[in-house]
Amino acid sequence: MKTTPIHGALFGVAIGDALGVPAEFTSRERLKLEPIKDFIGYKSHNQPPGTFSDDSSLTFCLAESLCKGYDLNDLGFRFIQWRNEGYWTAGGEVFDIGMTTHRAIGRLKKGSRPSLAGDFDEDCNGNGSLMRIIPLLFYIRDLDLEKRYEIIKDVSSVTHGHIRSVIACFYYLEFALELLRGCDKQTAYKNTATTVFGFIVNKQIMQSEIDLFAPLLKEDITKQDINNIPSFGYVMNTLKASMYCFLSTENYPDAVLMAVNLGNDADTTGAVTGGLAGLYYGFDSIPEKWINEIKRSNDIKDLCDRLSKAMGL
Repeated sequence: MKTTPIHGALFGVAIGDALGVPAEFTSRERLKLEPIKDFIGYKSHNQPPGTFSDDSSLTFCLAESLCKGYDLNDLGFRFIQWRNEGYWTAGGEVFDIGMTTHRAIGRLKKGSRPSLAGDFDEDCNGNGSLMRIIPLLFYIRDLDLEKRYEIIKDVSSVTHGHIRSVIACFYYLEFALELLRGCDKQTAYKNTATTVFGFIVNKQIMQSEIDLFAPLLKEDITKQDINNIPSFGYVMNTLKASMYCFLSTENYPDAVLMAVNLGNDADTTGAVTGGLAGLYYGFDSIPEKWINEIKRSNDIKDLCDRLSKAMGL
């Protein structure tokens, strides 16, 4: 099977997500006693093993849309199809949706302009745009920095328009771009900090917002105590926890299992970590058992093939 970085990234998201689905809302303390080690079923969402959630479904909606080109109206339509018709779900039904995303899709259905459909309030900074953003990497990879930022901002704002969510997506994709270009993890981390910090200072982003990213822009996140990095659904929790898990491990399975065993919003931490780990270590680094057992594996492979062709990879 011919694979590209897209196969690693998209399967990486879906498998990290599916590993975390049964552990969502479970405390970190409970998971220390009964850690996730493989696909298991039921528990939090009463879904069979290998079932991915909204994280992957919306990632696949973005990937499908990009197969046709960059079109926010098309993306918005696919989001509506997912919520209302079960499009790109693992088993034909939506069993998990964030309230900010739910409200945004409601606006999309009423005809809202996609880049203005999301919530822009400070208290609407969940991880719902970060969790689905990685396919965009392959579309923006050859664009200049300003253009990359503008496109990321618009794609995030379909559901999450506050500057904090936008910068989180921007940071994540800039880091992923360094990996795609062949940098090792530590070099990618340093380069991303330099690029993102310089850019957002030049953009005159509020200092209070910039300060929130200091653990990633000015420090080594892996030097923090993981017990001090929460894993709830707040976008900064997810970004920092995912970067910690990716940077602190040496292979795909260790990265995603560390992520999901942080508990709470386990599926999203697993998905965001998994996207990076799958991209960096490659599709062949993902255990074959997990590739075979993820729901809709053949459909995901077909999507990866089509997106790879569309992106010239």
